[in-house]
Amino acid sequence: MDADFWHDRWQTNKIGFHRDAPLPLLTQHWQSLGLREGSRVFVPLCGKSLDMVWLADQGHRVLGIELSELAITQFFDERGLSPRTHASPAGTHHVAGPWELVVGDAFAIPEELLADCAGVYDRAALIALPPDLRATYASTTWARLPAHCRGLLVTLEYPQAEKSGPPFAVGEAEVHARLGQRWQVELLERRDLLDYEPSFQAEGVSSLSTAVYRLERAE
Repeated sequence: MDADFWHDRWQTNKIGFHRDAPLPLLTQHWQSLGLREGSRVFVPLCGKSLDMVWLADQGHRVLGIELSELAITQFFDERGLSPRTHASPAGTHHVAGPWELVVGDAFAIPEELLADCAGVYDRAALIALPPDLRATYASTTWARLPAHCRGLLVTLEYPQAEKSGPPFAVGEAEVHARLGQRWQVELLERRDLLDYEPSFQAEGVSSLSTAVYRLERAE
């Protein structure tokens, strides 16, 4: 993972990937997972996403991991919270309210930290990575989640030759190839996005869609 690239994006506030509202695909499909109130949900490469606020509003405890300390600091500052901090092999933990956000490397997150995660939500992690790192991410971070964990994965689909990522295009075949050995994968919805993404239009992208998958750890 090119840490310097992402640190620079946060330092220069080039965070077009950050949304000012929870993702509609999350709010529409989360209940299909059937997770109990109080369940812990893992959010990799979490940034300062407002999706984590929405998940907490549903009664979940949220565990996030993020390379940028600035992103995590801004998340708590924007909530008016002063988190407690402590260090572990995973990184520096910032804890306040229902949120525990770790400044660290998602690829190196210890299995024991994920052991009580009943859910996972990936909106911007898999599509942030080039192909070689997507393979590493699937074989490390996702492979360490516990049996029967359930989650949502959100991807983008577009002709990769028409735009250099991130975000990268990740098609349905790749989702099954990366995760299908350990996870049951079900496509819930695919919707056209091009009319709503002028930056993709400006780069000459001819088609753009987003897809959301329901996943459940098979063993």
